Amino acid sequence: MKKVVVLLVCVVIVLVGYIVLDRSGIELPIFVAKKACDSGNMRGCYNLGVMYTNGDGVEKDFSKAVQLFKKACNGGDVRGCTNLGVMYEKGNGIEKNEQKAAELYKKVCNGGEMAGCYNLGTMYAKGSGVEKDFGKAAELFKKACDGGNMRGCRSLGFMYDNGNGVEKNEQKAAELYKKACDGGDMRGCFNLGFMYEKGNGVEKDLGKAAELYKKACDGGNMSGCFNLGIMYKKGNGVEKNEQKAAELYKKACDGGEMNGCSNLGFMYAHGNGVEKNEQKAAELYKKACDGGNMVGCGNLGIMYADGNGVEKDLGKAAQLYKKAC
Repeated sequence: MKKVVVLLVCVVIVLVGYIVLDRSGIELPIFVAKKACDSGNMRGCYNLGVMYTNGDGVEKDFSKAVQLFKKACNGGDVRGCTNLGVMYEKGNGIEKNEQKAAELYKKVCNGGEMAGCYNLGTMYAKGSGVEKDFGKAAELFKKACDGGNMRGCRSLGFMYDNGNGVEKNEQKAAELYKKACDGGDMRGCFNLGFMYEKGNGVEKDLGKAAELYKKACDGGNMSGCFNLGIMYKKGNGVEKNEQKAAELYKKACDGGEMNGCSNLGFMYAHGNGVEKNEQKAAELYKKACDGGNMVGCGNLGIMYADGNGVEKDLGKAAQLYKKAC
């Protein structure tokens, strides 16, 4: 059985708007938010909408959230307008309407809400609700970044990294990823780690790459966990430690990173860093495959072809090879 180690490419644009949370960080009891909204406080309506969106203290209800965001928006709360745009973009609680989403993002961006600028930039980057325009996307990401939105900085970095809408400049990309990372954007940390690993825009430094992947991983970025696992598996920038690699692959897998599931399956198949368990390996390959990871499909096909961890089934193996191909 052959392992195909997958190093993630530097993919960073979040191609969908994001819900804006109250910056205060204070958790409000549901009755406080409802009382504030009923008394005409639009921030209360906005906060109540976020609660219904996330199911915080109430049963999740997108339709109710839409009503509340709409009320907040009509009452002048720009965050309500931003979140209403997200609901239109995703079709949560209301009929999907990307053009309407873009209109709302434009309204709040012009009003100084940087999350709206970022979200509108993603619309231009992918051509959703507006005509695709990388140059316009880059302008909006810059505006968001200059206004303190770290997602805007990270996404502008991506544009410079790939020469989309701006002249390609990997050094500028690295600077923007650093700004995003320093500002708490974990994908920015991951992308900067990738730059250090490859020596793109910065001097190659595997130790620095590992540090950044760890920061991203600790901050909830599962791609960071996966890539840090690879560093431990190979001994790049850190002392080789297959047990640590397996732990990181597991964390990534549990967090929805299917590359982690596939690589953890390989560890179980060969007893690297974990006790050999071919049945467990097959289960992990299946999870990876079902999650869209073609390496997992191919490796599961090998398990069926050889009868390792599963009952031998050449027909099933052929299906999996075809899916992987």
